[in-house]
Amino acid sequence: MAKHALVTGITGQDGSYLAELLLEKGYKVFGLKRRTSTPNYVNIQHFMNEVEFIDGDLLDVNSLIRAVKISNPDEVYNLAAQSFVGTSWDQAVLTGQATGIGVTNMLDAVRLVKPEAKFYQASSSEMFGKVVEVPQKETTSFYPRSPYGVAKVYGHWITVNYRESYDFFGCSGILFNHESPRRGIEFVTRKISDAVARIKLGLMDELRLGNLDAKRDWGYAKDYVECMWLMLQQDKPDDYVIATGETHSVREFCEIAFRHVGLNYEDYVKVDPKFYRAAEVDLLLGDPTKAISQLGWVPQKTSFKQLVQLMVDSDLARVEKTLPR
Repeated sequence: MAKHALVTGITGQDGSYLAELLLEKGYKVFGLKRRTSTPNYVNIQHFMNEVEFIDGDLLDVNSLIRAVKISNPDEVYNLAAQSFVGTSWDQAVLTGQATGIGVTNMLDAVRLVKPEAKFYQASSSEMFGKVVEVPQKETTSFYPRSPYGVAKVYGHWITVNYRESYDFFGCSGILFNHESPRRGIEFVTRKISDAVARIKLGLMDELRLGNLDAKRDWGYAKDYVECMWLMLQQDKPDDYVIATGETHSVREFCEIAFRHVGLNYEDYVKVDPKFYRAAEVDLLLGDPTKAISQLGWVPQKTSFKQLVQLMVDSDLARVEKTLPR
């Protein structure tokens, strides 16, 4: 009999790749879908008919209880959140509710309806923020530098608390930056790849960015969702850093992206102070040793250069389709 999985945030980058993986493995996949006036199904339109959608919202625990009853899940993957760091300063309360308290609502729904289900919480490297050691690992202290990071710390620790309080199978994956062609256009990596495509095609003449020297540990989202699944296949729940163990700057991302289409980034990229964060995170670098040794996970199936080129090629193809014939 097929396993059942309930995925929140299924229309996002990670949710869509995870749903594909679960479907390939023969799962019956249920996706929590928040009612919106303009739903965005672009990431999942190619497999929508294979997933059963349930209306629900992380801020409404009754809808989550209903979703767990309907899906009867063996595994729950909580990926939904207000996930854009920049927006979290403008919408700090909403971020705290959705990204923090929403985790508690989801945990309670699972605990009350299907306590034996295995639970995955999407934690974030933004919890490390102003890092206290390099590289960051599972035992590194948190020092979040944004309302988003603070909310993620709450979501992380409430998952640990439920695990220890209720003998609950709850895992947190502390994922470092992971990108793909499905990344939202507001994120800096996708902002760059989209702009490169538009500049190459003559639709833009400059790209404005903030701190070009900010460094991140960037991986490919499609590689990372495999590790989420692996966590819930273990006999005991635990938390894992998911990262490549390499760091690259925004400037490097620009260099590779523009060079891929035969351009020099210095001719087009302008630094604009308005894109600097209120509290900057300068360096994130993860240590994936635990995930490699305990889960058998292989980081960097896709290299940083391959990831950047993949995103640029995808945006070139997408933007070209919009041009008049």
